[in-house]
Amino acid sequence: MINVLLVDDHHLVRVGISKILGCVKGLSVVGECETGEEAIKFCRQKEPDVLLMDMDMPGMGGLEATKKILRFAPDVKIIVLTAHSEDPFPSKVMQMGAAGYLTKDAGPDEMVNAIRAVNSGQRYLPSAIAQKMALSQFKSVDDNPFSSLSDRELQIMIMITRGDKVPNISEHLNLSTKTINSYRYRMFDKLAVSNDVELTHLAIRYGMIKTEKL
Repeated sequence: MINVLLVDDHHLVRVGISKILGCVKGLSVVGECETGEEAIKFCRQKEPDVLLMDMDMPGMGGLEATKKILRFAPDVKIIVLTAHSEDPFPSKVMQMGAAGYLTKDAGPDEMVNAIRAVNSGQRYLPSAIAQKMALSQFKSVDDNPFSSLSDRELQIMIMITRGDKVPNISEHLNLSTKTINSYRYRMFDKLAVSNDVELTHLAIRYGMIKTEKL
């Protein structure tokens, strides 16, 4: 039996996925969490085999939660589930140790196949995303300036563009406000923007954030 933990801030998404997986022989949903913080707490108490992790959530978000969980539970296979299909998200997620990457338009069969694949020790990427990642090696970084960001800068970019303020980001990432601002201004310099509004507009232009959440 493959024990699966669902992490998504939308109740309907969790209910839908839970119903899908509940009908599949050999899979069992052992828990549901709506934040990265809840997922960390759950995994400290009971390690699931596979974790479906939403990337865009309130609080620390899925990227930071993935990093923290893999530090103390490296055997948990994490599949990041997100609406983002463009790099640098897939590359960054896989580099930080996630076992798989799925977009939210994936069908039930693909989701089940991904869970079984990562549980058996394989890494999973949809073919279209794998092809984009392969082709991106031949492109200039200038094609997407966000590719120049570090993992931490990318995490902070996501939080800023969803409206989080520096003190709030500081609390969720357990870093000082001075450190957050250092990352923030370094990011501004790399992206040639001067404030959060310009950052958000640039992120929209390159598909880094979902405009329906703005």
